[in-house]
Amino acid sequence: MNNAFHFPIPENEITYSFAPESKERKLLQEEIAYLRTQHINVPLYICGKEIHSGKKIAIFPPHDLQHQIGTYAVGNREHVQMAIDAALAAKAKWSAMPWTERAKIFLKAADLVSEKWRYKILASTMLGQSKNAYQAEIDAACELADFLRFNVYFLEKIYADQPSSTVEISNQVEYRPLEGFVFALTPFNFTAIAGNLFAAPALMGNTIVWKPNEAQAYSAYFLMEIFKEAGLPDGVVNMVIADGPEVGEVIFNDKNFAGLHFTGSTKVFKSLWKTIGNNIDIYKTYPRIVGETGGKDFVMAHHSADIRVLITALARGAFEYQGQKCSAASRAYIPNSIWPAVKEGLLKDIASFKMGPPENFENFINAVIDKRAYNRIATYLQYIKASEDAEILIGGGYDDSKGYFIEPTVVLTTNPKFKTMCEEIFGPVLTIYVYDDDQYEETLKLVDETSEYALTGAIISEDKFALLQALKALENSAGNIYINDKPTGAVVNQQPFGGARSSGTNDKAGSYINLLRWVSARTIKENLNPPKNYPYPFMD
Repeated sequence: MNNAFHFPIPENEITYSFAPESKERKLLQEEIAYLRTQHINVPLYICGKEIHSGKKIAIFPPHDLQHQIGTYAVGNREHVQMAIDAALAAKAKWSAMPWTERAKIFLKAADLVSEKWRYKILASTMLGQSKNAYQAEIDAACELADFLRFNVYFLEKIYADQPSSTVEISNQVEYRPLEGFVFALTPFNFTAIAGNLFAAPALMGNTIVWKPNEAQAYSAYFLMEIFKEAGLPDGVVNMVIADGPEVGEVIFNDKNFAGLHFTGSTKVFKSLWKTIGNNIDIYKTYPRIVGETGGKDFVMAHHSADIRVLITALARGAFEYQGQKCSAASRAYIPNSIWPAVKEGLLKDIASFKMGPPENFENFINAVIDKRAYNRIATYLQYIKASEDAEILIGGGYDDSKGYFIEPTVVLTTNPKFKTMCEEIFGPVLTIYVYDDDQYEETLKLVDETSEYALTGAIISEDKFALLQALKALENSAGNIYINDKPTGAVVNQQPFGGARSSGTNDKAGSYINLLRWVSARTIKENLNPPKNYPYPFMD
């Protein structure tokens, strides 16, 4: 292992604004228009081969249910087993490849994301996942490129972390990949997360079976094409879309299962953890389980808060990407003294939101991801409308005649334990509880105890003592805390992301902490002056 080689220290990818008349806006609009004329058949990718199974599911943009943009192939048990076999077959050569050569592949992929493929991966995310241009940009271009570049930087730091030696004892730590294959199970809402969940363990020498969410199949196709062009060897990452329980039945009963890299619902993650635990006697080694799951993310305001800062944190934090972020603000605690001004400003901002397809760059709000999400959110809205201790201040409407559109909704409740203050909705619904100014300490306790989750939160205050009090009271309430800002938008290498409690294992994507989970260290001691006789001096 040669640790003398150093790649340049990366910088975060520059974010394009797509302002009117800009070159970037024109190029992106052209790519969207082009992809709308194409019909992409998304295959399974197993050992470098594209497999088009007999079963195909049509792909429609969530905001345009009359326009088919492609299909995706659905695999079965046999395909899952083929993917496992391919991953295991590729393991020896891939893990033996010098780390610098592995790193070059991922750095090339980052450059492809930033340059040649940028507008394709953006347009595919906008069409397939109904993201506006800016939300797609910070995700599929910037965060994805950042993950790939900074993971190489973190890898280099990890490999360079070596124990001390003496003149007589040489010590070394080898950071081996896990013994077996890693299963990456990824969500619909972030193209970058999908890419990182298979790329991070692969960079460390592991081989992967990847199951993307069906609703992300369209951009998943472009991810695989990017990594193929970057030179990723056959079998290192094998993509299979199939029925979840069927995939799990094969994956979690294989003795070579070595790790799970997961982002998704808390319910699913807990179920997978139970399955792995029940099957523990099957495996060669204890599997690594890394998961980032749900959130019921809060905005806690003090009476000293800057009103416009608070309003913007709520408007952006709750409604960007239709609230379909695990970090989205979904409950807020506002002091009574500033509530009238906050209410007026917030409702005015939301009333100005334009809703529609992301191809129209004026639209701030787009569609939710699919029929199941639409129905779930609509059920919550129906519950709110029938409740006596809550009222809808704005929004509450929904319409799926053209796409899965749900109005951004603000709910005011007098019950701090109201259903939508406690449960994750994963949609454009913000519930607000107004508290008496002199109940700040009690309300902090309420924030901490209301939800099972602990992912993100925001504290809005101009009072330093109030900020410090909140930071202490909420130290276990969120893995990422934002001061005078919205609780979303973590940047790789700046705000390592992850939470605890029911929000996951807090292994911090976007930092070296996550990569450490995908290696198994071996310590090697070499005695340069080995003893020749067994007696010790004390025995004289």
